[in-house]
Amino acid sequence: MNPPPHHRPRRSAGNAPRAARPASGPSPQAGSAVQRPGPASSAGGAPVPLWRLLTAVAGALQAIRGGQSGTTALAAVDAALRPGVQALLFQVLRQAGRAEALRRQLAARAPAPAVDALLWSALALCWDPQASPYEPFTLVNQAVEAAKHHPATRAQASFINGCLRRFLRERDALVAATDNDPVARWNHPAWWVQRLRKDHPQHWEQILQANNTHAPMVLRVNAQKCTVAQYLDALDAINLEASAMGEHGVALHQAVPVQSLPHFAEGWVSVQDAAAQQAAPLLLQGLDLSQPLRVLDACAAPGGKTAHLLEMAGPQSPLQVTALEIDATRSARIGDTLERLGLKAQVLVADAARPQDWWQSECGGVLFDAILLDAPCTASGIVRRHPDVRWLRRESDIAQLATLQAALLKALWPLLRPGGRLLYCTCSVFRAEGDAQVQTFLAHNTDARLLPSPGHLIPGNADKGGAVPDNLTGDHDGFFYALLQKSAQ
Repeated sequence: MNPPPHHRPRRSAGNAPRAARPASGPSPQAGSAVQRPGPASSAGGAPVPLWRLLTAVAGALQAIRGGQSGTTALAAVDAALRPGVQALLFQVLRQAGRAEALRRQLAARAPAPAVDALLWSALALCWDPQASPYEPFTLVNQAVEAAKHHPATRAQASFINGCLRRFLRERDALVAATDNDPVARWNHPAWWVQRLRKDHPQHWEQILQANNTHAPMVLRVNAQKCTVAQYLDALDAINLEASAMGEHGVALHQAVPVQSLPHFAEGWVSVQDAAAQQAAPLLLQGLDLSQPLRVLDACAAPGGKTAHLLEMAGPQSPLQVTALEIDATRSARIGDTLERLGLKAQVLVADAARPQDWWQSECGGVLFDAILLDAPCTASGIVRRHPDVRWLRRESDIAQLATLQAALLKALWPLLRPGGRLLYCTCSVFRAEGDAQVQTFLAHNTDARLLPSPGHLIPGNADKGGAVPDNLTGDHDGFFYALLQKSAQ
């Protein structure tokens, strides 16, 4: 499922593609028993038949296979159907490798795209009865109904029926025939599996397994509004179970829409994974926040880390934060985030890789005390939240994005004062975007030294060897952190 050329990384270092953000909402875990979802409802309140959901899922899958992000594909789905379609689509994407292998067993020659997408969807959802959101016979019946109702698949309804009925009859043999296919077994492209085996020989299986599960919904408590304990009490008051996670985090036991969260509109909490919550504490640790420090958050949209920096500094701190984002639409989200949380920063629409365009004119040419570089990357560490990423990325994207990351480091390092620090981070588990990138930078910049840092955080792993003990926060996304300090002159 390779994307077309327009999904290649863009040349502008501050505008490389990030993972698409699907609409919020829970999705079923793949590879384990799941709750059967209740029927979706139409605008008039009547239950929506499953075949309609499957039609929308297959349409979204076809769009993703054509190169669209999951967010774009889901945006085209009727709003009333979207939560149910997203839940099913995410499970399909997490089992797409197995589904493709099974379809090849049933039909060696790929059918028309719309027919193939419907077959993939049905097979992905029903191949493992323990993880199926509906009974397999129900899914097959409704997939055939979906084929009959759509003009692009109607003529092939009998073909779809024959393939799926054969699968139900011969399930065990067909699944066994695909077990030795690494794409089917791990539900990732073959190059992705090979890369992880090389990069993480001790953890590659764990990473792949984690990617096929549903990530927890984690909140960051705004220390300027309340404490973690107070927010846990507020959640308990409305019967939402949650647990403390790290210094500022709260993990919900069940994902809910943000509108259901107590005082969300008033800025008490933000949605942010536990791994991403480590950025602000790492950058600010040991700094005197009573002094007027200047901090740059490069590639800052949607503003979560910018906000966390300001929350940690406190309302009386003279900390000055500049949030930089090349894309005007994404930059507007930084302003929205800060407004909801009652925080202020200098927000600039500019390319972090071209300081000559903004540093003198907008920042007075004054060096920064600290820089946060959350660099554009493959998003390979957040695949469990964005299961479309694995099918949209190509192996060549890694080298192209690594080049962008190196360009950003080279451009921003001169803007850091002697003795200052730069936190380089990516939501990637590939070493070319983490360890290898930093080691190359250190080899070419003798005035830089690496401070204690978590390094590569493995998704879902609370016990990553070598990480800073105080930063172990439980179940989290895959991430990389390197804290660099410039030598004092």
